[in-house]
Amino acid sequence: MFRFPIPYGFYLHGNVLPGLRFYAPISHEYWGYDVSENVTRPPKPMTNKRMFPARLNVAMTILVLLGLTVSPHAAQGEEESVAIRVAAYNVEYGKNASAEEIGAMFKPYHLDIIGFCEAPDGDWTARVGKALDMDHVYVGEISSANHEDKYKTILSRTPLDETREVPIHGGAAWNPASAVRVVTTIRGVSIAFYSLHIAGSDGKVGHAAELASKVLPREAAKRYIVVGDYNNRVGEHAMDILVDTGMTITWKDLGIDVAPLYTYNALKPEINGGVIDHILYNTASGGKTTDGGIIELERPLSDHKPVWAEIAFPVDTEPETTK
Repeated sequence: MFRFPIPYGFYLHGNVLPGLRFYAPISHEYWGYDVSENVTRPPKPMTNKRMFPARLNVAMTILVLLGLTVSPHAAQGEEESVAIRVAAYNVEYGKNASAEEIGAMFKPYHLDIIGFCEAPDGDWTARVGKALDMDHVYVGEISSANHEDKYKTILSRTPLDETREVPIHGGAAWNPASAVRVVTTIRGVSIAFYSLHIAGSDGKVGHAAELASKVLPREAAKRYIVVGDYNNRVGEHAMDILVDTGMTITWKDLGIDVAPLYTYNALKPEINGGVIDHILYNTASGGKTTDGGIIELERPLSDHKPVWAEIAFPVDTEPETTK
């Protein structure tokens, strides 16, 4: 379908030519997708619902030009959610690929925020961000198991507030573990975002138990997302206790049976360590995963596979507080 150009970068929706993408600077919305040679399943184009903010701005512009006025809050009644695109990636201290290669791999997904683990210290995350035009970075100070260059980091398209790192100890597995946490506002929706790396456990003692009993119950943000390498599979007790704190795993929303799949070991498929990299969000947020999956690469860039999700959160004008 032909797209008639509209002022300020907006356009009427329709089919997108492969390899093209579009950006609306006022609503900060993306459409279309790039085709990466290293990605076997490119992300789906934005749906009509997620394109609504741009169409809303176009309609309001036309009304203003006609001398009419409209309340933006009244007009926004039709659009009740904001889609946020997130990803998680254990990059194995960057030994298999450069920061620039990892940035190029993620580019087709038009992500808002990414959580890395086993990431190198220094400017590595910022270099990924440069490839993605994402300027906001937080790098933790606790390296997993005190190994070299196994930090948790966050890369965001929007400014970061309330940055901190939460130490996580416990169990007979490796220590220390940690999660880095930030707060950011994406298209008017405020979220707390965690990137973690914890050891596998039985859920009775260990990192997952501490996360479930001491970290997540203290989170005061209305919406929060927790991504990373959990080293446990869906259905294992360690993951169940996290869900029981009021979390939803994106695989459930998407209806993906991850039992026969794996995110580790991407370099040695015969190992098939299962899907141990996950994205969770708090159920009370009213969010819903609308897209996502495991990113399958022709040439693995780490011993883990990256995972991504698009989560739609209801728009809410009530003030929010975090602690």
